[in-house]
Amino acid sequence: MARIQAEWRVARPDLDVAPQGVIGRLHRIASHLTGELTLLYAKYGLTEGEFDVLAALRRAGTPYERAPGEIALHTMVTTGAVTKRVDRLEEAGLVHRRRSDADGRGRVVRLTPAGRRLIDKAFAAHMTNERRLLGTLSPAQADQLEELLTSWLADLEPPGDTRAVRE
Repeated sequence: MARIQAEWRVARPDLDVAPQGVIGRLHRIASHLTGELTLLYAKYGLTEGEFDVLAALRRAGTPYERAPGEIALHTMVTTGAVTKRVDRLEEAGLVHRRRSDADGRGRVVRLTPAGRRLIDKAFAAHMTNERRLLGTLSPAQADQLEELLTSWLADLEPPGDTRAVRE
């Protein structure tokens, strides 16, 4: 990034290229993180999206179930994407769909015991992996980075969207 910025400073001395350093590095970090996380999920036979669905169900607490629309809110994807992920997870025996007790028309998705065991193992490994990925930062630096990113993300999210703070 430093070389690219230096070249742009020569090619376009009239422009402030400082933002490129931040955005470019964040983009590269995101790419590295995605690769690392994808490898970890694959060790458990999951895609990132499937991991997210299982994690959203596990976080719901007993009985580890949510309606598809609620899963979509907690995983930041469309209900159509949730359906595809749930189809795959149901085929694998990790979740079960049933009719909602509330209205009988809707459906809810529940973790099976096998799904709970898998997400518990995968999430523990995920936390170890994320700690490793942050390993070069001190706890104070990690806290500061989280605070900065939370603030920035809140500014980028649509008005009224509190996911940057909540999630």
